[in-house]
Amino acid sequence: MFQLLPLDPKTVFQLYFLGNLFVCILIFGYSFSYATVENRKILKWFGSGKFLLTIGWIFLFLRNIIPDFISINIANMIVFSACCYETIAILALLKSKSSKAYRLQIKITVVVILIFNLATLFNVTINTRVLIASMGLFAIYLPPTISYFSEKGHNFFRIFYGLCYVAFEVLIVIRLVFNYLYPQKDFFSYTIFDSLYNISLFLLSLISTVGFLLLVKEKQDLKIQKLLKDRNQFFSIIAHDLRGPLGASVGLSEILSENIEEYSAEETKEITEMLYQSNKNSYKLLENLLDWSQVQTGMIEYSPNKIALNTLIKENIELNKNAALNKNITLSFESAEFIEVEADKNMIDTIVRNLLTNAIKFTNKNGEIKVKMHKGPKKAVVSITDSGIGIPDDIKERLFKTNGKVTQKGTEDEMGTGLGLLLCSEFVKKHRGEIWVESELGKGSTFKFTLPLEMMKN
Repeated sequence: MFQLLPLDPKTVFQLYFLGNLFVCILIFGYSFSYATVENRKILKWFGSGKFLLTIGWIFLFLRNIIPDFISINIANMIVFSACCYETIAILALLKSKSSKAYRLQIKITVVVILIFNLATLFNVTINTRVLIASMGLFAIYLPPTISYFSEKGHNFFRIFYGLCYVAFEVLIVIRLVFNYLYPQKDFFSYTIFDSLYNISLFLLSLISTVGFLLLVKEKQDLKIQKLLKDRNQFFSIIAHDLRGPLGASVGLSEILSENIEEYSAEETKEITEMLYQSNKNSYKLLENLLDWSQVQTGMIEYSPNKIALNTLIKENIELNKNAALNKNITLSFESAEFIEVEADKNMIDTIVRNLLTNAIKFTNKNGEIKVKMHKGPKKAVVSITDSGIGIPDDIKERLFKTNGKVTQKGTEDEMGTGLGLLLCSEFVKKHRGEIWVESELGKGSTFKFTLPLEMMKN
């Protein structure tokens, strides 16, 4: 009859070492071969965690051979740090990833390391150290495990991966209860429970790594699908919207070149003005197209620095004053406070410039545009309100979406494709902010966007 025999703990540690070494090679190999730039960063965090675990297992394996400070304090500090790296990689795969969550993981890890080192300083028993280490690991893995099940939009891979960490947390709880009821006297324990626990932990580690790679691949595939959709949208805009103003320019140029002698100075000036407006629209559209394509392909780098938001808005208002004066539009800026944010100046310039251009385009002569700014909870809120024609509900629903065709003429038949708003949306997302519109047909529109007051560099 089959009988389970206790495993030699040192054999288990060797198995852990070899398993983590294999995972390191797998992760870094995949990172260098197939991963995108964004995924490479996530794989680097996860691979670094596994690499640190490999070193940690070596030190733990050498317990009673090397000095206790290295085999106990240093070894466990490395293991806790490795788990921190791994959990940050886990959180980076979530849609709602944030610097706040990363900082929480680091804080939990630092607290766990301090408590464990204090415990060893006061010469607590081996069993107490095991209990502290188990509770520390449980605390480190708890936030990302909760995050996976609290986030919307689950699929098989996400559920599978989340369940791996639920099982890991359950294993740790079982270990805590067992060690509390049956205190461990020696570090290398030869019980049946330890054998089952170590086998389960080893298998979970390998399975969760496979789950992690599947999630990374899924994220990469979704990115590729989005790029393909954006490419189709890009060519659609080139084929339809860019052809219109360019065709008008060609037609007007042809009329002017063939019949210039027949026109009076006033008629020539009118045709030239129309030609200028057509070329200006073409240039603006082409500029937005190029910027948008660079964002989609990752060619525009996000470089945040501390900037004075008041100064930036005033500069952009000054640049748009002439366009507003041509329609006798009053352009004003209101802010009761000075606000500094960590942001990419070029991107914020593009956002404000596009929103102001749109406001002028869709505001009638003698209208009014107000730019306001204030501090909210941990964020700056900028709003641009016009007294223009407003936005129909069917168009409002499709703003900021690549899969929605948006075409609306300005008050003087200026053409718009909505591409500038797509660009604004992409840049706001880069800053982990939000952008939205409040509008009523015939009563004007208010475009608002937020910027966190504190940013974490990508």
